Amino acid sequence: MLALVLEFVAMGINAEVQKSGNETSLATIRKFSRRVQGAGLVKLVRNRRYFARGASKIVKKKRALKLIKRHAEYKKLIKEGKIAEPTTRGRGGHGARFAREGEQAQPARFGESTPIAR
Repeated sequence: MLALVLEFVAMGINAEVQKSGNETSLATIRKFSRRVQGAGLVKLVRNRRYFARGASKIVKKKRALKLIKRHAEYKKLIKEGKIAEPTTRGRGGHGARFAREGEQAQPARFGESTPIAR
């Protein structure tokens, strides 16, 4: 009995399938194709097909400065009340409204969470 083993190695990621029992060769190839696609190997190999030059230092610096400027402008708008403050996730966000053990829940004051419209 011939054992069909398909193996594909790319960037340290392995995808290996062995023929089991009375499984046909075509079914084994299909299973292998699904495993390779599931691991994201096809996408990875296609992305590396052509050389893409990295961004230069000047472009990286300009992009970083633009991001810093945009972030500062956003914070300024929040401070002025022109943009509603985003709700936080995690410890300080949704769970902060509910009382923890030994604490009393304080109701939210009217108008605190509503944005100021102009």
